[in-house]
Amino acid sequence: MSRWKIALIVVTVLVVAVIGYRIAHRPSGHTRAAGQDAPVPVTVVPATRENVPVYLSALGTVSALNTVTVVPQVSGQLVSVDFREGGEIKKGGVIAQIDPRTYQAALEQAQAKLAQDQALLSAAEYLATSYENLGRKQYVAAQTLQAQQQTVRQYRAAVLADKAAVDSARVQLGYTTLRAPFDAIAGLRLVDVGNTVGPGTSGGIVVLTQIHPISVLFNLPQQDLDAVRKAMARGPLQVAALDRADHHVIALGTLKVVSNQISASTSTFELKAEFANRDDALWPGQFVNVRLRLGTLHDALVVPVQAVQRGPDGDYVFVVQPDHTVRMQPVTTGGAAGASRTVIRSGLMPGQSVVTAGQFRLKQDSKVIPLAPGEVPPLSGPVAAGGRAAGGRGRRG
Repeated sequence: MSRWKIALIVVTVLVVAVIGYRIAHRPSGHTRAAGQDAPVPVTVVPATRENVPVYLSALGTVSALNTVTVVPQVSGQLVSVDFREGGEIKKGGVIAQIDPRTYQAALEQAQAKLAQDQALLSAAEYLATSYENLGRKQYVAAQTLQAQQQTVRQYRAAVLADKAAVDSARVQLGYTTLRAPFDAIAGLRLVDVGNTVGPGTSGGIVVLTQIHPISVLFNLPQQDLDAVRKAMARGPLQVAALDRADHHVIALGTLKVVSNQISASTSTFELKAEFANRDDALWPGQFVNVRLRLGTLHDALVVPVQAVQRGPDGDYVFVVQPDHTVRMQPVTTGGAAGASRTVIRSGLMPGQSVVTAGQFRLKQDSKVIPLAPGEVPPLSGPVAAGGRAAGGRGRRG
């Protein structure tokens, strides 16, 4: 027999052997179907009715209730700075002192002029009184009396002008001592002692910020405006400032202002809340998460946030039916009930079990193994058998 015939026979035998091996080890249709229809372990939670606080959430910015840049009203040499950078300063506390000598001299000069004109007025009034007495006896002409009375009026006007000049000089002298207009925290010193300062001093001497109380500014979508206004009409609204991770409340305050217009560019409106901030937990420029409480929904139906899925036709949940299959149930949500729950306005009934974990493996009518939160799915079928077989094949020590 030739070599090529022998090679052909060998190749044919090998091909037949491979095909037979694959046929012998091919899984049956029943096995494949069983694998496809195996129940999926899922976590389920029943829908419940509760009294739910209604919140609106936003990102807020902490802002000082009042901010002022201290700029001198008069010019002169800065002789002292009496605040501590970053420290507290009480209302009326001295911030800085400008050399007062020039303004003290101007005040004394105005006071001297006032005293001089008061003396002249007193003499003129005395003379006018004398002329009136002599005029009754016709010892003084009427024109002379009238002239003297006019002189009295002139001196009275001069005295009034002098008093105004004294007041103005006293105010100018008072400006040499710079005082805090409210309780505040001082910023960095912007001018050193010895410099000449005045109304044109760039940047001022220091910036003061009031943080007791303090404000938080935030924005909400325009569709929430009516709800906020109606809630405000019922009474003060509580506002909570939370850390950026939403883990804990930093401070509690009250909503004070709703902006009188909606931004055309963002379709939002601005709100301002006020916080006592006695512990300095809030600081100007800080970002916080804001939670505005509008009221309470009584006997509302709620489910965990994880249960609600987003689909092309809207929100839905997987409802577990009595035969342990799931149904995709469309629902209408009504906002957040805290950080972990969602209000369901329609589509569910109290007590219905919804899937909160394992949804990615589900579809309509999928079979499931319902598990309580934290419960571990049991081993069964091929998984358990495979585990025992693997254990049996392990080598002995």
